[in-house]
Amino acid sequence: MGTTSRGRKPDEWASKVNHTHIINDDFVKNYLDKCSYPKDIQEKDKGEILKLVYEVEDVDNPVEHILAVDGGYTVIEVNKNFPSSELAFFQFGALLFDKKDLTNLAVKPFIFPEDMQKLQKLNRFKLVLPIKNINYQNESSLTNAFRRTLYEFFMDFEGICLMETLKWFLFETYKPKNDGSRKSSECQLEFYTLGRNPNNKQKMGSIDLVLSEISDNYTFSHEDGDIYLTDVFRFHEVIDDELGASGVLGYVTRLVEQIIIIHFIKDIYQLKRALLNKFLFIADGPLSFSGQTANMHKPARNLCNFLIDNYNLHLVGIEKSGAFVDHARKICVKSVPDNFTPKDISGEGSNKDTNASNTTTSRGYLEKNHYLIPSNEYIYTYITIGDAKRMLYGSTSYYSGKVVFHSNDGQIIVVSIPTNDKEDIVNPSKSNFKNIDVILKNIALLRCDMYDDSIVPIALANKLVSLANHPSQILIDKFASSKFT
Repeated sequence: MGTTSRGRKPDEWASKVNHTHIINDDFVKNYLDKCSYPKDIQEKDKGEILKLVYEVEDVDNPVEHILAVDGGYTVIEVNKNFPSSELAFFQFGALLFDKKDLTNLAVKPFIFPEDMQKLQKLNRFKLVLPIKNINYQNESSLTNAFRRTLYEFFMDFEGICLMETLKWFLFETYKPKNDGSRKSSECQLEFYTLGRNPNNKQKMGSIDLVLSEISDNYTFSHEDGDIYLTDVFRFHEVIDDELGASGVLGYVTRLVEQIIIIHFIKDIYQLKRALLNKFLFIADGPLSFSGQTANMHKPARNLCNFLIDNYNLHLVGIEKSGAFVDHARKICVKSVPDNFTPKDISGEGSNKDTNASNTTTSRGYLEKNHYLIPSNEYIYTYITIGDAKRMLYGSTSYYSGKVVFHSNDGQIIVVSIPTNDKEDIVNPSKSNFKNIDVILKNIALLRCDMYDDSIVPIALANKLVSLANHPSQILIDKFASSKFT
């Protein structure tokens, strides 16, 4: 790195010729020769790829209610002296509205505030987690402070006990007890195996959490200290008491968002199961659990399979960025002027006539009102790197399959939908996705024109719970810091 001057002397600038040592280096040349990246789709490949494409069928739409969940967080330094102390502030929102309220807005000449209020029935949930050099309730370490805070959040989730939902979800108590007359897969679980002792990171070996031994406070007795039911998320395995817990914040966000959806599914299931057919549940992001929480994808898959086999379930995750979204925008057929040239993109073309009546189509192959269900080979050939023969995409984190959707009005959206198969699927087809036409039909109805390829529930939920750097982060910073002075 060059040296920056502090006044009288000039800055030290980087050399203008040292790139030649890299360009002419044999090691660098050999390395680049061995690198590869996902392939571009060639004309000769389109015939096979079109076998993965389906048209959205005009089916009856039973969905009457939409529930979308989104969340966000910001990290605040409450003590800026060295060593600093940090807290993470989370806000989650569950947005519920009737589909007819949205469709009624489309035909109104004017939209009044009371009309918009019908689309903003939002429940907000707040969480604060210690991230670095912060203790809570005089716990012995940052790890234990983090564990206890998360446990208490699940115990009192704005007046709701998410712990009961977690128990229902984890031990599959929505199924009957094992009386010996059914297969074990058809019955609730008697125990869950925790990979490592949360009270002693040095002690190796797993611990069985037995359903019949859970206390009224959703804890398990152990010689090294009580184990919280929330310890199944395994955050204690990666939190460093000195470096902090900032590396798990994204996992916490995705975890809580999906647990909130599962909580509402549980309530509807226990209240009136026939109502499940009238709801569409939408998550911001793919239907998967990643990082330390990846083990949750198995009970999520089991829950979805149970509901798909016995009831109707409309559940979808919406992706807004990433490799799949970039690929989706590349493969969809788009209308462009028939006298279009590549130079027109940069503004250098000579002919700028963009009359809509004088158009042709781009070289994509996913037409409007169609969707593509990528196979494992397709994913590892055209979207991301990997060996399709030895790897199965998302097998350790996803409880859903990817779908690229090109709607009638030109929206290009990547969704993930639970599959009705008990195992991971190498070559999924339409038959593996129950209610896929109903789900995609509703996604098209929920179009949001404010942003590219977005839908109203997610856009609204994000607007109502997101924490901006300015002024939200600044004001929370001042608020939190004042509590420590």
